Amino acid sequence: MAYDNLCKIIAENHPLEIATWILGKPPENIEILKTELSIEPIRADAITFFKTTGRILHIEFQTRWPSEPPMPLRSLDYWVRLHRQYKVPVDQYVILLLPPTDATQITNVFQADNTRHEFNIIRLWEQDPAIFLNNPVLLPFASLAQTDNPNRLIQQVAQQVSTIPASNVRSQVASYVQIMAGLRYDKNAIKRLFREEIMRESVIYQEILQEGELKGELKGELKGRQEGRQEIALRMLVKGTPIDLIAEFTGLTIAELEALAKSAN
Repeated sequence: MAYDNLCKIIAENHPLEIATWILGKPPENIEILKTELSIEPIRADAITFFKTTGRILHIEFQTRWPSEPPMPLRSLDYWVRLHRQYKVPVDQYVILLLPPTDATQITNVFQADNTRHEFNIIRLWEQDPAIFLNNPVLLPFASLAQTDNPNRLIQQVAQQVSTIPASNVRSQVASYVQIMAGLRYDKNAIKRLFREEIMRESVIYQEILQEGELKGELKGELKGRQEGRQEIALRMLVKGTPIDLIAEFTGLTIAELEALAKSAN
């Protein structure tokens, strides 16, 4: 549920960007509506209701398709309540973050006897990552977009995060990105990758790179060569880099770094 809640936070903090992505064009105006509906009030953290010109935009983020009640029935329920309360057309979009792990069929139709209701489904894993990569608001969704090379995609995402000029915005987006990326990638690998991107921007890192003899050692470190990691760790120790940061960046343990520092004295 944490992933769905994060999606709701992004949607409600940046309604124009989210609505523009969903609708393909910016709405004339937009207003966030409360998510409590009349008739035995229901609430769902992953739901956002926007009111645009004469219409309601209902967006629901779903990590995985199976749910109880089933999504088609829930969509009908929401539609009836919204239409009853606001008496305007309702556009419904369910945004699926992950594909089914089995042969589960995804359907955008509720059908029972003479009742039929349709809604829209956006499969995030089928979306072009370019839609998200150049927009800091949408960047957290990029790691779950369509790709034949997930590792390359998450590296692109990390690089885009590092180019955000305002440090407070960059820090927030980085946190959001890492949370969402956890649905597809190993969490420790994500932390290492983003730590490396932070280091690439640091003065210490740039000084190390400028020392030509270490360029080859850096490549070796990235490939996991122990000697390269130790060499870089030693230089960072000399420059006063905090030991926990060195451990995160190089992959060496605190004990290994303490022994390295002791041997260098």
